[in-house]
Amino acid sequence: MDNRSNEKHGIITKGIGGLYGVRLTCSDGSTEYIECRARGRFRHDGMSPLPGDDVTVIADGDGAEYVIDDILPRCSSLLRPPMANLTHLFLLIPSCRPKPDLLTADKITAIAEHAGVETVVVAGKADMDAESAENIKDIYSMAGYRTFAVSAVTGEGTAELLSYISASAEEGVKSGRPMRAAFAGVSGAGKSTLMSALFPKLSLATGGLSRKTERGRHTTRTVELFPLETGSGAFFYLADTPGFSMLDFTRYNFFASDELAGNFREFAEALGECRYTKCTHTKEEGCAVIEKLERGEIHVSRHENFKLIYAELKQKPEWKRLREAEALPPKKRMR
Repeated sequence: MDNRSNEKHGIITKGIGGLYGVRLTCSDGSTEYIECRARGRFRHDGMSPLPGDDVTVIADGDGAEYVIDDILPRCSSLLRPPMANLTHLFLLIPSCRPKPDLLTADKITAIAEHAGVETVVVAGKADMDAESAENIKDIYSMAGYRTFAVSAVTGEGTAELLSYISASAEEGVKSGRPMRAAFAGVSGAGKSTLMSALFPKLSLATGGLSRKTERGRHTTRTVELFPLETGSGAFFYLADTPGFSMLDFTRYNFFASDELAGNFREFAEALGECRYTKCTHTKEEGCAVIEKLERGEIHVSRHENFKLIYAELKQKPEWKRLREAEALPPKKRMR
């Protein structure tokens, strides 16, 4: 029986073993949390519900239980960690222990840029190496990113970061699409520790750093979106995600090497101004990007990593990239 009169709308906040937690929006503006399963057709259509998905649920059978009946179109989706519709990514780069991995950080910023996710760079553990934290801020401020240097131990920079989060959450409420944020970074960067310091109600589990590998133990096992309110009362979702070193928006190699430059935002003004139309922006004479680099308007670290990522993307045959893109889950609305 089609029970559309009982349909409700909500956001998936977690999924474990085929059971999904959904926070529903009620007609009076309040929210209700339920757990339910999804229609079997999603599996046949190659699309699995993800935390962050906007969904419609309807009463199943006698109305005692609900099922996810529809997944609305996604603005972005990730495989690692699995979640959808991210609006803000807080890229946590530790100033030390482990050593800052700026190549991975630049891969993440390029992927997020391509997906239209707003990236904020956070230099963590600033109390342990203030000079390194400031260097990270300088690199990404020059690239056009909002940056913060913070310490979960001393509280340095946390008030400023919270103020930014509050303002962004308020914008999400006004737009009718609540902010959905996640913290990303290599294992051991201190994601859960910082999130707990910023939002004590989260009560996230944190673990020690392995002295042997200088990589943190993966203390967070599943993706879960926590509904939170800022000091001003603005509502948003914060995702706690498993430890990972590479954030993958559906697939890392999903865009061609010649699209990479467009995902380095500090290159933007120079693109289209090069002497050669097929300029790779890696070594050519008359390259407007390199000229900008030589004027000190692009950080050397960013351009060096651009060249490394470009070479990596170039190695993948076009036919293989296109085949992988065709295998991606459909983005259309599903009924």
